[in-house]
Amino acid sequence: IYPGSLVNPEMIEFFKKEVPFAEMHDSSQLNLENITALIEKAVYENKKVARLVSGDPAFYSAIQEQIEVLRKKEIPYEVIPGISSAVAGAAKLGIELTYPELSHTVIFTRIAGKTGGATSEEIKRLALKKATLVFFLSAGYAEELKKILLEVLSPETPVAILYRLTQKDEKVLHGTLKELDILLKKENIKKTALIYVGEVLNCVFKNLGKRSKLYGKS
Repeated sequence: IYPGSLVNPEMIEFFKKEVPFAEMHDSSQLNLENITALIEKAVYENKKVARLVSGDPAFYSAIQEQIEVLRKKEIPYEVIPGISSAVAGAAKLGIELTYPELSHTVIFTRIAGKTGGATSEEIKRLALKKATLVFFLSAGYAEELKKILLEVLSPETPVAILYRLTQKDEKVLHGTLKELDILLKKENIKKTALIYVGEVLNCVFKNLGKRSKLYGKS
């Protein structure tokens, strides 16, 4: 069971070739009850079920509601970690999200939308911590997000936008906070993008020369 709107289609084709006897179900066309019924039926038939999510299941994967249903039905489960898109994004940028004297904290969050998220006041408090901010599910609210962040951060604060990461049509955009919504509009990006904000993004283009004590000479 996989989210067809998010998972790389090449991965699905690979699975179909490697495990041709497996049933394949696209969860983007299903609701929680449909998914649960599929799992329950397969378990009853002594089949193994893999509920694939995009990225790591610990962040914005909506698996908790499925876990609660499985517990009620006394169906055993195991969560297998993946690679969060936020971590894959750091790898694509070629940097570390934490850096001596610059960023000791990384915050994964989202701006409040249809299904909840951080309020403007909460975002401003988070931004004041001088952390590296990574916004999930927020591309459609870029103009609002920019206005909120500009109340507490410099217009020249570096930003990076990673669209459809690891897929053939992926895009990596760089700019400053004052350009955030402009960059997204120019590329017509409205969803399936991560937004990174913070001074640590300067490391993408230049060496800052900070040293950790861990590997210091003394």
